[in-house]
This record gives sequence, structure tokens and C-alpha cells, in this order.
Amino acid sequence: MPHSPETFLPPLVDPLTGEEAMFIYQPNVQVTQGSSSRPSSPTYGSWEMTDLLVKQYSPLFHAAANVPSFIRAFSTLTNLRHLKISCPNQELGQRYRRGVVDYALISLRIAVERSNLPLLDTLSLNSIHPGALLYLNPLMGFGSRPNSIKKWRQIRKLAIHMDSVPYTSPPFDHLRLMHSYLQIFAASITKFVFRWHGPKSLCPLSLDKEICLQERSPGLACPQRCHLALRPLKFEKLRDMEVENIIVDASLISSFITAHRHTLRDFKYEDTQLRSGTWDQALAPLTRISGSEKWKEKTEEVMDVPLVLSPVEFEDVQVKKMMANSLTCKTRIMRPSIGAWQRAGARSRELFWGTPEHMKKFLRTSIFSWR
Repeated sequence: MPHSPETFLPPLVDPLTGEEAMFIYQPNVQVTQGSSSRPSSPTYGSWEMTDLLVKQYSPLFHAAANVPSFIRAFSTLTNLRHLKISCPNQELGQRYRRGVVDYALISLRIAVERSNLPLLDTLSLNSIHPGALLYLNPLMGFGSRPNSIKKWRQIRKLAIHMDSVPYTSPPFDHLRLMHSYLQIFAASITKFVFRWHGPKSLCPLSLDKEICLQERSPGLACPQRCHLALRPLKFEKLRDMEVENIIVDASLISSFITAHRHTLRDFKYEDTQLRSGTWDQALAPLTRISGSEKWKEKTEEVMDVPLVLSPVEFEDVQVKKMMANSLTCKTRIMRPSIGAWQRAGARSRELFWGTPEHMKKFLRTSIFSWR
């Protein structure tokens, strides 16, 4: 569900006073037996608020907040293995406003937690906004129950592609949400893939060691609570890890590798900028773990090698001349005897060296821009 003008929710307005009406959302998970029967309790807290929402919000909002319909849908997906969630295109100015997409995420999370999905083991959050983690978090999300986290502990493979979050100035709420969300999967996942969309931001695996999250941030609603130190992330079963488009210190990479040396088998830092230190310092634990520096001999160097092709402006005469020169050079290198060359038939020479016409036909049918 992408963000769009249709998913934007304006403030509720009291028709009598003209002031903004306060709406405290509490998901209604009561599954009605018949769709035609009138509900015995208001859907949104009170009959007045329900009437106000029906009049001022579009049907898309009411469909997104219809938790029972999500539960009925997921109850039929008993063989679901891989859940993909995508909600792109959120504007930067809307990050602290709740929209239709957020209500849909709440309903989806509740439906997953209350459905029988024994095979679910992979979760992909593709192109999501930072605030989505608040509504997908079973510990602090709307409608959470004490056993809500149990369903998400089934996840073994987790992939997150998220819009970039600034880290140079407060508030840092979204980074704290990220850290809290990853704590849920620390004891279960074996593979983790993460990528920031947009500018580089902090590594999500070492947020507890970032100075900006350890200092008291002014302007937060609960500065005493937010000043509490973040618990370090320790993935007990992590084997494969990949992070991309991040900025991190070499010491933090070294600490992560050391802490997960007993389980980690494959890790990738793609498009990573070191804020301090060198890559030799970041990968120093590999030398201590292996007892030598032989792992450096297996390092692969990748580079772009240009392929020089003939310009498309070359005429046929020039191509023939080049092919003739190529044949002459090859003849000089091989230096065959005159008798042997005369004994070779024309067909054999064509098969061995090729002819200008053959090469022209090959180049014309290739994927490059030849004429």
C-alpha cells in the first residue's frame, strides 16, 4: 500500500466547535457473525466518534481499520511462508502523522498474531517508512497482547529496506524504534539483510553504542525514559548478515564480528563508509579468530574493465581493412610454411581465422550498436 493523497488523514474537526477532535485509537478485534447485523458496541470507542469518523474519513480508512476482515483473510493462509510488506512514497513532512497505511499495518500485525501460521519463517519489509516499525512492533503496538511476540519469534529470515533517517540532530525516535524492533528477532533470526533508501545513516546493529542515542535529547515527550541506555543487540543464531548504505566506525564492525564469532559465517558491508578507522582495523577479529592472516589471501578485487568497441561510424571499407590487417598480423605471428599454407583449402582457412564477411555478420547480430 503506497502512500498517496488518498491515504492522507486530515485532523478530525468537531462540527459544533470547529476545533480539532481528539481521537484515541483502540483496535476493534471483535469478529461479528453476520455482516448485516448491527454491532453491539461502537467501532471507534463511542458512537459520537464513530459517527464523526464515518462522515469525515474515506472508506479506505475504515477498510484499513477493519481488523476482523484481516483476521479472516489470514486465517485461510495456513501455508504462508514468506510475508512481504511494502508501503513506499511517504513524504518527509508526514513522518510524524498517522495515515491510512499505518492503520493497515496495525490490522495486519494483529491478524498475523491471531492466526495459525505454522510455516511462516520469512519477513521482508520492502520500502517502508521509519514509523512503520512502531505499528509492527508486537510489544508496543496497538492491540498487543502478552503473547503477541511469540508469533514473530518464528521468523528466521528478516529483510528491511527503509527510508533513510537523519542522525546528525534530534529527535532520534525512529532510530530507537529500529533498535527496539530488532530486539524482538535477536533470539531467532539466522539471516538479516538491511538497507537504507536515500542518504547513508547509522548501522542498525550498533545503535546502542552511538553517542547521539546515549545523550539526553531535548524536545522528546519522555526525556527520562528516552535517556535510558539501549541494550546491546546479540543475535544468538545469526549466520548471514548484510547491511548496505550505512556509515559506521571500524571499531563497531570489529565489536560486532567478535560478539557473533561463534555463529556468524557470512557478512557483507555494501556501500559502507567508515567514519573512523580503517578496514584492516574493522576486520582485525578475523585474524585473531583464524590465528593467521591467510584470510586476506582470499580477498577478491573487483574492478570495471572497459571494453573498447569499434565506433558505429566505421564504414564497411574500414572494417574490411581492419580485418585484413588482423589476418596479416596473425599470419606473421604463426609463421606457417608456404607449402602448408598452400595445401590448406579456402574452407579450412575460413573456419580457422574467419572471414571479414563472417565477422561483419556476427557484429551486426550482436547486442552492441554495430552497423
